[in-house]
Amino acid sequence: MQHTSHLIPDSATARRYRHTSGRRRARRWKKAGLAYLFLLPFLILFLLFFLVTLGYALWISVFSDRLVGGSVFIGVQNYLRVLQDSAFWEGVRRIGLFMVVQVPVMLTLALLFALLLDSGVVRVRTLFRLGFFLPYAIPSVVSALLWGYLYSPHIGPFAQLASLFHLPAPVFLTEAGMLPSLGNIVTWQWTGYNMIIMYSALQAIPPELYEAALLDGANKWKIARTIKIPLIAPAIVLTCIFSIIGSLQLFNEPSIMATLAPTVIGDHYTPNLYAYTLAFINQQYNYSAAVSFTLGAIVCVCSYLFLLLTNRRRLR
Repeated sequence: MQHTSHLIPDSATARRYRHTSGRRRARRWKKAGLAYLFLLPFLILFLLFFLVTLGYALWISVFSDRLVGGSVFIGVQNYLRVLQDSAFWEGVRRIGLFMVVQVPVMLTLALLFALLLDSGVVRVRTLFRLGFFLPYAIPSVVSALLWGYLYSPHIGPFAQLASLFHLPAPVFLTEAGMLPSLGNIVTWQWTGYNMIIMYSALQAIPPELYEAALLDGANKWKIARTIKIPLIAPAIVLTCIFSIIGSLQLFNEPSIMATLAPTVIGDHYTPNLYAYTLAFINQQYNYSAAVSFTLGAIVCVCSYLFLLLTNRRRLR
């Protein structure tokens, strides 16, 4: 007992320790409380306008409104109907073709502009960034209206230029030309956004790597190919995921172009346009909710498969 008594703190030391630890816990809880207090407005809006509405849409997707009997629970019948809906899958195939062509073109341009901006060749970098990022700041509806004016065979600048040389006005919004026309709008609007993400990743690369590569005799193209692009691969993957999700949810551009080419863009031209038509024109809210959740599942599957593919390539 004489040898171990000095290890037992007296009551004053224990009280002081408990008081100090209590103040530390209170300080930590106070800091956490302030953080959650600032997050509270976002959490409330997120709960009301996302989770609640999402839950309600999921709820009505398993019901059917009938003239006799009112709202009737039908389980997964709406989803089974979506799986057999040729109009829905036609839109999915069309938007899949759009995604396979448009996304690589857009991201390649974004990568080239980001490398050009990072190389120091561009003198007025702020003006260059602003010029490419500005289309993203313009609402997609306004962008579609602007491009609709450019595509117009009556008052558009291309039509006026053709009439100046007594040539027939070019028609862009045809069956074959509609997807490339929509691709122009999306590429113009989102290339600058993706460029900023890639450029930010390039700015985080340590400059010592470039200096070592220059000492080894590497030129700028080799530095970009062997150092810059591999190191910003996570940023490129991120932009790919965003682009896949955005392509599958394409809505504003085809809905605006439908007023200019109603014979080309039908009510099921894209899956999102089909869901909108079902809900707000045909009043089929239950089936529209099922279509929306099926589209969300397709988005998740495509994103997961892309991530799985990129991770396997990295492991190799």
